[in-house]
Amino acid sequence: MFDQLLPAEIFGPFLVFARIGSAFVLLPGFGEAYVAPRWRLLLALGVSLILYPTIAPSLPRLPSTSVGLVALLAAEIGTGLFIGFAARATLVTLQTAGMIIGFQTSLANAFAFDPSSTQQGALMGAWMTIIALVLIFATDLHHVMLRALAESYAMLPAGGVPPVDDFADAIARVVAQSFLLGVRIAAPFLVFGLIFFLALGLLARLMPQMQVFFVSMPLQIAIGLTIFAVTIATGMRVFLEGFEETLSTFFIVR
Repeated sequence: MFDQLLPAEIFGPFLVFARIGSAFVLLPGFGEAYVAPRWRLLLALGVSLILYPTIAPSLPRLPSTSVGLVALLAAEIGTGLFIGFAARATLVTLQTAGMIIGFQTSLANAFAFDPSSTQQGALMGAWMTIIALVLIFATDLHHVMLRALAESYAMLPAGGVPPVDDFADAIARVVAQSFLLGVRIAAPFLVFGLIFFLALGLLARLMPQMQVFFVSMPLQIAIGLTIFAVTIATGMRVFLEGFEETLSTFFIVR
C-alpha cells in the first residue's frame, strides 16, 4: 500500500515542476545565463510546491504505463517552454529596437557583451535589455510572469493534449508583435534618420565636393544620443506595457 501511495504523492508536485521548471528556463530574469542553474531549479521547485495545493484537484492521475508518463511529462514541458518563449520573445524586442537605433545613429558597429544572450550584441540593445530586466523586477512584473504560470492551468489543463496548432499560431503572433513593438520603440529614430539623411542628400547635391557622411557622422551620433536620452523613458514604458499585455493573454477574465 505504502509503495503505491508514495509515487502517487510525488507525482503531483513533480508534474507541476515539469511545467514551472521548463518555463523558468526561458523566463526573463529567472532564466538568464548568469543565474546559477542550482538556484533557478530551487526557485522553480519552491514555486511548484506553493502552487501544487491549489491546482492538485485538477491534476490527472499517475499513468499506469511508462509511455503515458513520458507523454504527460512531454506535454507539460512543452507548455512551460511555450509560456517562457512568449515572455522571452517580448524581451528580444529590445534587441530589434537597439539594432534599428544603432543603424540610425551610426552606432550599428558598436557591440557590447549582452549578459542576457551571452554573446555580442548592439550596444543600445544590450543596454536596454539590462534596464528592462531591472524594471521588470522593480515594477513587480515578475509577479505577472508567475501569475501567468499559475493561471495557465485553467486555460491549458494538465493531462490534456497540447493544442500544437494554437501554439504555432500564438508563437507567430508573439514574434510579429515583438517586431512591431521594437519598431514602435525605435520610431523616433526612424523619423530622425529619414530627416537627417534627406538633409545630407540635399547637402551633397549642393556641395558635391564635400564628404558629407564623414563630416556629419559626429553630428549624427550626438543628435542620436540626445534623442535616446530624451525618449528612453517612454520607450521602456512602451516595452513594459507590451510585456504585460503578452503575458496577460494567459489570465482568466474575471
